[in-house]
Amino acid sequence: MTPANTRPQATDIAAERVDLRAADGYPLAAYRYRAPGQARAHLVVGGATAVPQGFYKRFAQHVAAQGVDVLTLDYRGIGESAPASLRGFRMNYLDWGRQDLAAAVDAMRTPGTPLWLVGHSYGGHALGLLPRPELVDAAYTFATGAGWHGWMPPLERLRVQFMWNVLGPVMTRVAGYLPWSKLGMGEDLPIDVYRQWRHWCRFPNYFFDDPSMRDVTARFDEVRFPIVAVNALDDAWAPPASRDAFMAGYRQAPVKVVTLDSRRNGLGPIGHMGYFRARATPLWNEALKWFDAQAGQQASSA
Repeated sequence: MTPANTRPQATDIAAERVDLRAADGYPLAAYRYRAPGQARAHLVVGGATAVPQGFYKRFAQHVAAQGVDVLTLDYRGIGESAPASLRGFRMNYLDWGRQDLAAAVDAMRTPGTPLWLVGHSYGGHALGLLPRPELVDAAYTFATGAGWHGWMPPLERLRVQFMWNVLGPVMTRVAGYLPWSKLGMGEDLPIDVYRQWRHWCRFPNYFFDDPSMRDVTARFDEVRFPIVAVNALDDAWAPPASRDAFMAGYRQAPVKVVTLDSRRNGLGPIGHMGYFRARATPLWNEALKWFDAQAGQQASSA
């Protein structure tokens, strides 16, 4: 392992373009951040809805500098994995997990090397959508929640209901997709992502309450690896109650929930996106410390 006093700075870690192909043939853009020397583990970042992979670059560089190879990706329809136009582009929201994230997991799985997954918002949903969850050794999620407006603070609840019931229908009817970027909310979204997301956000427990999703949600019982779920008190989109509603779906996995009071511990405002901004570096180090502990426990019990 590289001595601490000579370890490269995170900003020295370069991104290496990787072209993935999902099981259904869809081409995906990904970037690998290689650890200096021999990596002690591999880590895949499952991003949030409408968030391009570049948002996670600083996190990936930091983790790679600590000796872990990291892979980020753009889901189909997002960032560098999007077609020239989203008008007429059709897809299933679930395929971000069961096809796209699955391709990243397959690419990073190496026998004898721990494979970890960090999920942001939707990325925490995607854990249960993986066709082979047994390939993952442990997962850490930030801001994963059920999406129901009832879990949100009153003002955010009104904003979300206006978006789903007024603004979204008008914008998608005109554009043929959700021009999310015009609202300053991230990448534009394919029409099917918008429609499915809107539908499941009607339920307190997200798609676990949708009778048509029973075959899908039953597969969440196949997730057996340990999970830590971190949610900040000031995360209006996914406060702790929303997290608890969704994470209850991982019925067979050991799930530890962490409620973060970011102002009290000196991190400042976190919201829904601050988990991956520079000031959240202490959170990243906590995640790595936990992952290493899991790897040690799994090695000792092998």
